[in-house]
Amino acid sequence: MRITPLALLLLGLVAATPARAVLHITRDHGGYVEEYKEKYKRVRDSGERVVIDGICNSACTLVFGIVPMNRICVTPKASIGLHEAYYDKSFTFGIKVTSAEGTADLMSYYPKTVKDWIRRNGGLTTEMKKIKNGEELWKIVDPCPDEW
Repeated sequence: MRITPLALLLLGLVAATPARAVLHITRDHGGYVEEYKEKYKRVRDSGERVVIDGICNSACTLVFGIVPMNRICVTPKASIGLHEAYYDKSFTFGIKVTSAEGTADLMSYYPKTVKDWIRRNGGLTTEMKKIKNGEELWKIVDPCPDEW
């Protein structure tokens, strides 16, 4: 097989084009806040886009405060869930013990649109407050283009 100059040129162009990486969130129920901060800082710094295509609850919602909003979108299957921060239940004998400091930290990351929704809906509580895809969620984050 012979490689022509044109083939080499095309191969060079393809190799030089940066890949558009995408983080798909489909079933993320949250976890440790510090781990999510680090994860989303890496996503932000890499230029990766985020597609919320399912559940994004709890610490997962930190994505809105760390990754630029113009790189995040939601599909029709998206929903987000917000609640107060609480200590790991394995250390509190299964009881939800809230953390005012942790909740204040979460709130410090959220953009105004998320804070406004939280305020309009009675603030954060120990119970999960969900926003399903639709106009309410679109006030926070744009719907994905049809190709997603």
